[in-house]
Amino acid sequence: MAKTIIVGSIGLDDVKTPFGDMKAILGGSAVYASHAASFFTNVGIVSIAGEDFPEEHKNLLTSRNINIEGIEFKGKTFRWSGEYEYDMNEAKTLNTELNSIIEFSAELPNNYKDAEYILLGNIDPELQLKVIEQLNQPKLIAMDTMNFWIESKKTQIIEVIKKIDLLLLNDGEARQLFDTVSLVDAGSKALALGPKYVIIKKGEHGALLFTNSSHFNAPGYPLEVFKDPTGCGDSFAGGLLGWLAKTDNLSEPNLRKAIVYGSTIASFNAENFSLERQKTLTMEEINARYNEFEKMREF
Repeated sequence: MAKTIIVGSIGLDDVKTPFGDMKAILGGSAVYASHAASFFTNVGIVSIAGEDFPEEHKNLLTSRNINIEGIEFKGKTFRWSGEYEYDMNEAKTLNTELNSIIEFSAELPNNYKDAEYILLGNIDPELQLKVIEQLNQPKLIAMDTMNFWIESKKTQIIEVIKKIDLLLLNDGEARQLFDTVSLVDAGSKALALGPKYVIIKKGEHGALLFTNSSHFNAPGYPLEVFKDPTGCGDSFAGGLLGWLAKTDNLSEPNLRKAIVYGSTIASFNAENFSLERQKTLTMEEINARYNEFEKMREF
């Protein structure tokens, strides 16, 4: 049984930043999140890819003990092309080819239905609801979203938020979804819908955690090498969920640790394109940078 399942996209990306121009590299929310989570826990992916999906990418996932039986293979793989300028907080989308993702059914294999920790990546909220309905007794359901779904299916997003435990979204999405300039106000409005925890990601500037009794401000890591931010938000979510699954501890102090572990892996992810930095990443490096995060918050 996969203790942790991650639902999201798999894609082949063309990415241009001031530091390089890469073609047809491995991407997608489920890919980044599952690879990050695999440092801490066993993971099952729920996604769809094309029959053209390279074998080397399948082998990379399985080499991390990531279960891929929840991936459908049909048609052509989702393609995304984007460009970042020197302000690399947001990509300019140049082209999107949905391809097989249009046919994504989000059906869980039977041995995924007992998963305890679930990350619903930024897919159609109607599919997120479908996944929730297939789960037996999860301990934690986390949800991510994006501006496209907020614009087109806001009502359905609200319905998903009412059924989850942890909401993840970035600062722009938080302001857009809750129609406010204040992130504190957005966090309060999100908590009023039912989640126990709300995490608002602020890119290179860290993340905010809101609960009904407190809040926590995690720093960003000051990177010297910063090549590509693609997938950092998903890596953050996967690392966070992986730590919670590993420790099986949903206390607020442990959630704060999970946020820092997620931030740690996300910071490494930004050091190269696609999963190239995560491929060589070790737990020794992760723990050393985690300790640096702790020192940054001492005063």
